[in-house]
Amino acid sequence: MNSTFISILNWSEVWALLIPLLALVARPKQPKYLKPVIIYLCVAFPLNLICDILSDYNDAHRDQLISNNPLYNMHSIVRFACFSYFFILFKQKFFKPTSYFLSAIYIAFLGINFIFLENFFYKYNISGNLLSMEALLLLIYCMLYYLSQLKSEMEGITATKGFWIVTGLSIYVAANFFVFLFYVPMITENPTLANNMWNVHNVAYILLCIFISK
Repeated sequence: MNSTFISILNWSEVWALLIPLLALVARPKQPKYLKPVIIYLCVAFPLNLICDILSDYNDAHRDQLISNNPLYNMHSIVRFACFSYFFILFKQKFFKPTSYFLSAIYIAFLGINFIFLENFFYKYNISGNLLSMEALLLLIYCMLYYLSQLKSEMEGITATKGFWIVTGLSIYVAANFFVFLFYVPMITENPTLANNMWNVHNVAYILLCIFISK
C-alpha cells in the first residue's frame, strides 16, 4: 500500500478530530447534552497529537523508545467517561441506573486489570483488555439508546444530533472490539497483520469524527 496513504491514515487520529472541532467553531452553540462530547474532542486532540509524534519518533529512534501507551490508556478512560456522561444526559429513565452499574463494572475492571493483569505504563503494547472492555460497555450503551428510541417510537430520529453521534460511536466500537481484543496476541504472532488491522481502527475513527461533526 502507498506509503504516503499509510502515513495519512496513521495520523488520522489527529486530523480526523479537526473535522468536528472545525464544525464546532462554525456552530459554537450546542445543546447541553453534547458538552461531554465536546470535552472529549478537546482532550483527545492533544493526547492523540502527542501519541502520533512519539510514534514517529520511535520509528526513527528504535533504540530510544518513548512509550505512548499510557497516553492511549488515558484516552480510553477519558472517552469512556465522556460518552457515559453523554448518555446520562439523554435523561432516559433507565440510562442513569444503567450508567451507574456500567461505570461500577468499569471502575472495578480498571483496578483488577492494572493490579493483576496489565501494567498501565507498559512500554511495548497497548492495553488490549482496557480498550476491549471500553468498546464492549460503550456498545451496550449504544444498543440501549436504540432500544429506548424504539420504545418511545420517536419520529424523525435521524434529525437529532444524538442519533448521529451514537451511530458513529456504534460503528467505532463494533468495528474495533475484536481488533482491540486480539491486537496484542497478533503483534507477537503476526506483526504485519496487526499493523493492517490497526488500519481498521483508523478508518472507524475517521467515521466516528465525521458522524460527530454531522
